[in-house]
Amino acid sequence: MTAIIEPRVLKGFRDFLPSSEITRIKLIEKIEASFRSFGFVPIDTPALEYAEILLGKGGGETEKQIYRFTDNGGRDVALRFDLTVPFARFTALHQNEIAFPFKRYHIGKVWRGENTQRGRYREFTQCDFDIIGSDSTAADFEILLLIRNTLLGLGADVRIHLNHRGLFNLFLKRLNLTEKSQEILQTVDKKNKVVQEETFNSLASLAGEDNAKKILHFTGGNSGEETFEQCLQRITELTGGASPESERLSMLRRYMTDSGCADIFVLDPSITRGLDYYTGVVFETFLTKLPDIGSICSGGRYDNLAGLYSKSKISGVGSSIGLDRMIAALENLGALPSSAVYAKAAICCNRQEHFGLYQTLALKFREADIPCEVFLEETDKQVKQFVLAEKKGIAALIIPGENPLTDPITIRDIGKRQNTEGLSFTQACKVIGEIR
Repeated sequence: MTAIIEPRVLKGFRDFLPSSEITRIKLIEKIEASFRSFGFVPIDTPALEYAEILLGKGGGETEKQIYRFTDNGGRDVALRFDLTVPFARFTALHQNEIAFPFKRYHIGKVWRGENTQRGRYREFTQCDFDIIGSDSTAADFEILLLIRNTLLGLGADVRIHLNHRGLFNLFLKRLNLTEKSQEILQTVDKKNKVVQEETFNSLASLAGEDNAKKILHFTGGNSGEETFEQCLQRITELTGGASPESERLSMLRRYMTDSGCADIFVLDPSITRGLDYYTGVVFETFLTKLPDIGSICSGGRYDNLAGLYSKSKISGVGSSIGLDRMIAALENLGALPSSAVYAKAAICCNRQEHFGLYQTLALKFREADIPCEVFLEETDKQVKQFVLAEKKGIAALIIPGENPLTDPITIRDIGKRQNTEGLSFTQACKVIGEIR
């Protein structure tokens, strides 16, 4: 007898049962609808790329996390670890086929071989959206507005914290710390994840105690004591006065006010984003009722998306929603969409030989915008089909007559365990529509 292979899943990977997958799909549908409403279009890229494409000229921490192997053709390949690097390759390869400014979104799985923990997996889904080919403040604002509209549409009460990396760089230049700017940025980026004393000590070792105090004062964040305008005035003065960077933040504020959504945005100098390719406005999004979960959507402006793969300099601005973290947050807040099955109704199989007629009847219900499935097997007791409908989360069971296409129809409300008999097709549609 052949030995049975133990069914198991790799650590950091997951199966999704129908209830979980339906919830995920419903969230993705809402996210996609929001993206499309702003004129963003979908793209897709291969899960597998040449390793040199994903690792670029270096590798660093990414190389430790990437799933990399030699395929049967002897090629050095790897699974994508995010959606941004493949987009950079995509842009360089297809730039002559794209109309700029290009508004793109991409929702897909990525893989990282990092340590697993609660809410963090090795296979997860990202929802990226970018505008490339435009360096305008309008593009920055549209991304911010899209974050707002998308997350509010998911039922999340959020605050979007933003800053300008250029202003922080100007501040460090005044302190003669330009050469250490990347290390300081990364230290400040972790500021809210560690105690302040640890941040101070790290900054002091990089820049000296006096400068560490000045940096913490500059990046103290906006806890509500300052308005956007007051905070902007303070950091503008600390960076030596008005600059293109401060003027961009000022224009963004005007756009926010004019569009009637200023209250959701917070100017927060502690937002730096540790990744070195960000060069302009940067932002992170927090749930007001669940701030400890961290940022659920972050991003910023970058100067040269496809620089590794093309001589063309293409600037852009974009962001990414972590779907799995978003689901965990909404579940915690009791705001997840229903996981009810897509078929609201099912047709009871009374006689196997009538299956073709049942499918014809089901088609009529589908044409009337009632998702409908047909149970496949006749049972000696109809109650078994009632139980099956209940297990599947179906709201209404359609019980046809002897002639399924002409005889009166009975509708059973599964939740209430009640039948409504003697219905025409039109009446049956109305009854099903009223069942919740």
